[in-house]
Amino acid sequence: MTNRDMEAIVDTSDEWIVQRTGIRQRYVAGDDETTASLGEAAARAALANGGLTPADIDLVICATSTPDNTFPATSVNIQNRLGMNHGFAFDVQAVCTGFVYAVTTADAYIRGGLAKRVLVIGAETFSRILDWNDRTTCVLFGDGAGAIILEATEGEGTVADRGVLTAHLRSDGSHKEKLYVDGGPSTTGTVGKLRMEGREVFKYAVGMITDVIQAAFDSTGTTADDLDWLVPHQANRRIIDGSAKKLNIDAAKVVITVDLHGNTSAASIPLALATAAGDGRIKKGDLVMLEAMGGGFTWGAVLLRW
Repeated sequence: MTNRDMEAIVDTSDEWIVQRTGIRQRYVAGDDETTASLGEAAARAALANGGLTPADIDLVICATSTPDNTFPATSVNIQNRLGMNHGFAFDVQAVCTGFVYAVTTADAYIRGGLAKRVLVIGAETFSRILDWNDRTTCVLFGDGAGAIILEATEGEGTVADRGVLTAHLRSDGSHKEKLYVDGGPSTTGTVGKLRMEGREVFKYAVGMITDVIQAAFDSTGTTADDLDWLVPHQANRRIIDGSAKKLNIDAAKVVITVDLHGNTSAASIPLALATAAGDGRIKKGDLVMLEAMGGGFTWGAVLLRW
C-alpha cells in the first residue's frame, strides 16, 4: 500500500509522510493471512537459508504484539504449522523492541544449556489494530514477518566470536500513555486500537536508543568505527538518522528499509536483516548492532557477530 493509496483513505499526502517519516509504502496482510501464517513463512525461509529442517530446532520464540489469539501463544501455532511436536515455544511481547528482547532471551537459553538451536521470529499484523480514521498513526505501520536462527557454538570469549556478544535491555512503564493500545482482555474485553503521542515518542527516542547502543560499545570495548552495520528498528527515518549521527556512526553503515515496509514493530529488524543479508551487504564475520524502542516504553540493543 503506497502513500498515494493512503491519500484515498485519510487526509494526508505522500510528501507529508515521506518528509516526516521516510515511509513510501507498507504491506497489509490479506484476509486469509494472520501473524502465525506470516511467521510460518518467515520461519520456513530461515530454515531453508540455513539448510535446516524443523527437526533441528529446540525452541521457537515469536516476538509479537498482534497474536492470532489471546492464547495459545502464536509461537505454538507456528510450531504446529511447521510440523514440530518436540521442543518448546513461547511468545515475547515488548512491542517494537520485541525482536531484540527475543534474541536476548534465545541467547540466554542457549548459554544456559536449555536449547542448542533457537528459531527467533518477529511477526506482526498491525493493520488489525489500527484506527484507519487516525491519519497520525495509520500511515506509519505495516504487516510482515522475519526470522533468524541462533545456535550454540564454541568461542574464545572475545569480540571476535560469532553470535551475540552483548545485550542491553531497558523499560519504563511510566510512559505507557504515549504509545499503547486502548483495549485488552482484562480491561475492555476488546482488542482495541493503537494510540500514540507521536511528538512525545520522538522526543525520547534518540536518547534512549543511543543509551543502549553506547552501553553495548562500552561493555565490549568496541566503537562506532568497529561496527560494520547498524540495523535499527524501522519506525522513522529521522529517528534513525538522529541516533546514528549522535553516535558518530557512518550513515553508509545504517540499514534502512522503513521506506519499503513502514513500521512493522517486532518484524522490522528481522525484515531489515533479511534485506541486507539477502543483497550481500551483511556478510559472515560482520559486526552488527541491532536496536529498537517501543511502547511501554521498552528499548534495547544487541551487538552480534554475523
